[in-house]
Amino acid sequence: MQKLTGIAASSGVAIAKAFVHEEPDMTIELKEVQDPTSEVDRLYAALAKSKDELSVIKDKTEKDLGADKAEIFAAHLLVLSDPELVDAVKGKITDEKQNAEYALNEVATMFITMFENMDNEYMKERASDIRDVSKRVLGHLLGIQTQSLATISEETIIIAEDLTPSDTAQLNPVFIKGFATDIGGRTSHSAIMSRSLEIPAVVGAKEVTAQIHTGMTVIVDGLEGLVILDPTEDEIAAYTKKRDDFAKQKAEWAKLVNEQTTTKDGGHVELAANIGTPKDLEGVINNGAEGIGLYRTEFLYMGRTELPSEEEQFEAYKEVVERMEGKPVVIRTLDIGGDKELPYLDLPKEMNPFLGFRAIRLCLEEKEIFRTQLRALLRASAFGNLKIMFPMIATLDEFRQAKAMLLEEKDKLVADGSSVSDSIEIGMMVEIPSTAVAADLFAKEVDFFSIGTNDLIQYTMAADRMNERVSYLYQPYHPAILRLVKMVVDAAHNHGKWAGMCGEMAGDEVAIPLLLGLGLDEFSMSATSILPARNQLLELSKEELATFSSEMLSLDTAEEVEQRVRETYMK
Repeated sequence: MQKLTGIAASSGVAIAKAFVHEEPDMTIELKEVQDPTSEVDRLYAALAKSKDELSVIKDKTEKDLGADKAEIFAAHLLVLSDPELVDAVKGKITDEKQNAEYALNEVATMFITMFENMDNEYMKERASDIRDVSKRVLGHLLGIQTQSLATISEETIIIAEDLTPSDTAQLNPVFIKGFATDIGGRTSHSAIMSRSLEIPAVVGAKEVTAQIHTGMTVIVDGLEGLVILDPTEDEIAAYTKKRDDFAKQKAEWAKLVNEQTTTKDGGHVELAANIGTPKDLEGVINNGAEGIGLYRTEFLYMGRTELPSEEEQFEAYKEVVERMEGKPVVIRTLDIGGDKELPYLDLPKEMNPFLGFRAIRLCLEEKEIFRTQLRALLRASAFGNLKIMFPMIATLDEFRQAKAMLLEEKDKLVADGSSVSDSIEIGMMVEIPSTAVAADLFAKEVDFFSIGTNDLIQYTMAADRMNERVSYLYQPYHPAILRLVKMVVDAAHNHGKWAGMCGEMAGDEVAIPLLLGLGLDEFSMSATSILPARNQLLELSKEELATFSSEMLSLDTAEEVEQRVRETYMK
């Protein structure tokens, strides 16, 4: 028996025979072509086949996992049509007489290397997209039948160096009981998809492909981030019990789906869900969310060639507020820039886009784009309990400008006879440390705060959360982060307002006791985290945790805070 340690990417325990997913041999030789026109035709035929395949995968992913997961493949389809890539390959064929596969590999490798060397999450993901797409096209050019995981028809654990989005989208949970990879992290595409599919997964285990062979019995412990090789009968029995206990626990959580979120001492907090599109609502409703705490509207703008119309946006927002049947729906205005680009806007490249022209900064300059969205939101407000929040607010003047534009559009709509709600709450994201520190000033003018911890943590610690070399600094339990959260919550309450959180931290089982004690009113998280969080909160006393959380603010390190929480509330 041997244990390998990795990152717990998706909860659960899987026990099955391993299937090692090997990359095909795509050795490429340079050949001089005599007929460049025919070679270009061969390239276009391979591109067309790839587009057809990706369209099928995109549709299947949208049906099975939701539109936000399918956006990965919308991006892949855009890569296949990107003139910068396609024209560069065509140029090497026609001008340098290179064969199509060699030309494609040369151009793709150049783009991959360029994007990987950029200190930017979006660009690094784009490198992964190009790698995945170019491999598919090369397979067609070389006549290689790539290994399809969709055809597996017996209980199996997939072992791979990495799984591309295309690979993961093909996994059938009936037969694929889990997977483990050499590389990757919790925020990789494959990890996100594994959680949606509820397939136990361990990523970043480094040596799984070197140590495991097809047919070997393997255990994937997605609860603790372990991969057990050739387990003994006793270990199989122990992990079978652990798997069954987790299944029973999930069944107990399911009983809470229609319950309010109540603490041990009778208090109430709101558990809401984060969504990207209306198609995500099924999971939200099935998991008993008490509202939508974050509707990321940028997915309406991505994976397409032009801006969405006002009518298109209105229909999407209206569908969400109607289906939530009076429960609160917090919709964030457009948050583009940083790691999310819109190719059709042709925005200038920036050295540090996370600190640059993005979110509200873009909207206040691109006023017509912003006003179109505001009108769609205002019209949808007549159909349910809609709240609007602005992202990346750094100054009071930004909030005032955004709110003024919203109210101007409201007056125009009312004057034109359109129905608009009279009780729309207008709030803001707290993602910038200076905003948290000055929360008492903002609290006088906002209706609510929503703390975006993903950005707040990386800005506070000056550490890109996607950079593995500084990932140790992504510390949600650090006393500095907890103090900023307390400032925001206290400022809200002192002015009779409410404070929520929509970052990853809100659904973190270690953070939940701390946030409850700090007085957070609303926790917004992925839909699959809601029932475990509700179950956890049943056992926690808000009054008792107020004292405990206050004590945590004076500890020295994040490690000390986590240890105290685990010892006291997670035995």
